[in-house]
Amino acid sequence: MLRLETPLSKISFITPRFLKSLEKLGLKTVGDLVFHFPSRYEDFSQTYRIADLEPGQQATIQGLVKDVDLRRSWRRRMTIVEAVIEDESGSIKAVWFNQPYLKNILRPGRLMNFSGKVSISDNEIYLSHPDYELAESRSRVETRHTGRLVPIYPETRGLTSRGLRYVVQPVLKNLDPVEEFIPEEVLIEQKLPGINEALQKIHFPDEVDEVQAIKNRFAFQDLFLLQLFNFQQKLKLAHEKSPVVFADIEHIKKILSVLPFELTASQKKSLWEIIKDLERGRPMNRLLQGDVGSGKTIVAAIAALVTARAELQSAFMAPTEVLANQHFRTIKKLFEDIHARHPSENLPVLGIITSGSSKISFADGLTSELTKGAAQKKVKSGEIRVVIGTHSLIQKSVTFHNLGLTIIDEQHRFGVRQRAHLMNRELSDPKSDRDRTSDRRKKSLVPHFLSMSATPIPRTLMLTIFGDLDVSVIDELPAGRKEIKTRIVSPEERTDAYGLVRREVAAGRQVFVICPRIEPTANDLEQTAYDKKNGEWGGLLALEAKTVKEEYEKLSKKIFPNLRVAMLHGKMKSAEKEKIMVDFKAGGVDILVSTSVIEVGVDVPNATIMVIEGSERFGLAQLYQFRGRVGRGEHQSYCFLFTESSGKATQERLEAIVGAKSGFELAEKDLKLRGPGEFLGTGQAGLPDMAMRGLQDFGLIKSSREAALSIIKSDSSLKRHPLLAEKLAEFQRKIHQE
Repeated sequence: MLRLETPLSKISFITPRFLKSLEKLGLKTVGDLVFHFPSRYEDFSQTYRIADLEPGQQATIQGLVKDVDLRRSWRRRMTIVEAVIEDESGSIKAVWFNQPYLKNILRPGRLMNFSGKVSISDNEIYLSHPDYELAESRSRVETRHTGRLVPIYPETRGLTSRGLRYVVQPVLKNLDPVEEFIPEEVLIEQKLPGINEALQKIHFPDEVDEVQAIKNRFAFQDLFLLQLFNFQQKLKLAHEKSPVVFADIEHIKKILSVLPFELTASQKKSLWEIIKDLERGRPMNRLLQGDVGSGKTIVAAIAALVTARAELQSAFMAPTEVLANQHFRTIKKLFEDIHARHPSENLPVLGIITSGSSKISFADGLTSELTKGAAQKKVKSGEIRVVIGTHSLIQKSVTFHNLGLTIIDEQHRFGVRQRAHLMNRELSDPKSDRDRTSDRRKKSLVPHFLSMSATPIPRTLMLTIFGDLDVSVIDELPAGRKEIKTRIVSPEERTDAYGLVRREVAAGRQVFVICPRIEPTANDLEQTAYDKKNGEWGGLLALEAKTVKEEYEKLSKKIFPNLRVAMLHGKMKSAEKEKIMVDFKAGGVDILVSTSVIEVGVDVPNATIMVIEGSERFGLAQLYQFRGRVGRGEHQSYCFLFTESSGKATQERLEAIVGAKSGFELAEKDLKLRGPGEFLGTGQAGLPDMAMRGLQDFGLIKSSREAALSIIKSDSSLKRHPLLAEKLAEFQRKIHQE
């Protein structure tokens, strides 16, 4: 008998060649194989007489092979196998391409099952590329490839669904019963099948109606584990200690006095919630959520200043170098303004570390370039007290002297693993034997954690992925902001839009132009299929795919030759990107053509027009983020959604953006349209596939949360549920592995 941990290399009927193909998909043990679930099913459960077949059917027939012919088509450079299959009602031809070995399998006189699509040519029906297997008699027998719901798996080169079915079925037959880790009372309450029944039926279901129930079982178990993890994290943090950071109200008043605006009521409320968290002596674990342009950065900057006043460091992490540099400039300007108005204030040293450059800035505005090594030393010594950076801040080479607060901007873009890494950073480093006792005490203190998101997060994700976080919401924009006028622009209407661009630039304003990619790819040259349902061409056609380089050439040389046009994309060197953004913000560039590198956080109040090329290729959340780059000043702003598609589905999605007053109202709709990946990004790859699917089912999330809470309330350490504790530990390792 086989166990989940049995290596596939120990199974005699798996050939070395097939084993290598399995390993390409990461399938090394029996457990890996049986938890490699089908992505869909072909319904070949209906068996027909040949005389009753009709074009377009997915059907199974059982008959005798009467004749087999193998020929080569030299013109098309392919082999063609044709077989004639006969039952008591008639005969039909079956055709396969480039499978010459079938000549030796489809022998005349053999009784076989065939499942596939019934096609028609020259008024004659035939089976196109049907699946097949031997039938022992004319009665229905247990099958793998025909006469049932047939599983179709994620594949790789050399590994087909047929091959996987051939291996999975006998493995399941010889598998020792798997221990159930979901408590029996939860299974009964939720009406879920047991693990062994579910494993059998997710691969080989008997009925279509079973499939969703079985998928729900596995989605539930992953969400259940995720909810348990969140609740345990909250309990763990409740017993951890963090540095106590007392806020000096007079100090905060001095900070607020230099701002050119007054904080909104929700900004003040959010700031107060953060300050109270910092004072508790327990780790803050808070999400600051606010619409684009609502003023989250200033709230986080004040929190960093309050932390610095307690002689602790703050790490401010952004998803892109462009945004990290903007945060550096924004906070540097704040420090300079405070110093100018209140020169006696003791302000912290500010630093930035990215893959491209490192700098240090003092309260009087003096800024110096540093090598990365020099900057890291100043962080380690504690001289730099507010550190801004990108992923570089979670490298092992970056060591903090006394980290008190971690701030992550657009934290969902970093993923579960990176966030966990930052949460577990040590507070200080050993400096000498004399200080070891002190350092051990300091290391027991967990840094406070504040994450920010301008991407509205759907309720379902708030209850799962971010379920361990407390939430503050900034739900109002600063006074004086005008509604952004948004239009869908067809190819015929471009001229009018370009006219408004010229008028706005003539009035001293600036323009963003967003393109889907940097330059065309080879795939763009391939013809793609027409989607009749939505009335659109699938894929990215070369003629339609607007790229940054193409668009820059067109706008700078043909459309706006007299305007100052610049280009920005992620492949440019850091210094070059920084120079372009500084020039644009200073008014030295009229039109900035960019990729989605400016999607989050970029703040240029003088920009009043956002043009989005290929808008149908972005999710609603992304489009809303792009639009939020304008409308930040006193002037009327515009957003043009350029599209080559007139398909119904595209128009409905874009109309949702046109009418949206708040990003929050778009969040749930985008989750349904594009799935959780739109919000989580590829960084969440540690989450199981079934959990990702379950994130779109609020009922499943609610029931898994209630079940997890019930278990935690009665057995917080899971001592009475050892199998569940073991599975949860395995789950945590999976989503946090580096």
